[in-house]
Amino acid sequence: NESTARKSPPMNIRVSIVEDNPRVRTSLARLIELSDGFKCVSEHASGEEAVVGLPKAKPEVVLMDINLPGMNGVECVRQLKPLLPGAQIMMLTVYENTDLIFQALSAGATGYLLKQTPPAELLAAVREVHGGGSPMTGHIARKVVASFQLSGNSSREFENLTPREKE
Repeated sequence: NESTARKSPPMNIRVSIVEDNPRVRTSLARLIELSDGFKCVSEHASGEEAVVGLPKAKPEVVLMDINLPGMNGVECVRQLKPLLPGAQIMMLTVYENTDLIFQALSAGATGYLLKQTPPAELLAAVREVHGGGSPMTGHIARKVVASFQLSGNSSREFENLTPREKE
């Protein structure tokens, strides 16, 4: 009957974690699993493992460490995006390496968080990225804005050059 269908609990957000530090990976998985409205569907210790495992786990949100051994988080995002076009990938990092984070956003990540983000904020960010937002620090948002302003200026600056001059 319709009235019971409407009262059913909301679906859990399916989250996967890509993190090489076992302690961090376990505590993230525990936080996700023990929080209402979330389900940890897979954990991966490397980018290589994630590229194989994530398409099977079908997460809606991926928490991705940026500094992974072997394939780094940026390259992992680049390879995952075509395999999981609907998944939102949120980068996690210890420090604000703006260039790496910016590369990850260019590769298809939709958000960025520092690992030391308090648990309630991390869960709120997962909800936000799942709902269509792009959680990130103001510092990174400013860099994104600056990049658009730069690319807008450079095209006008070079529009009267010959192809050889542009080279």
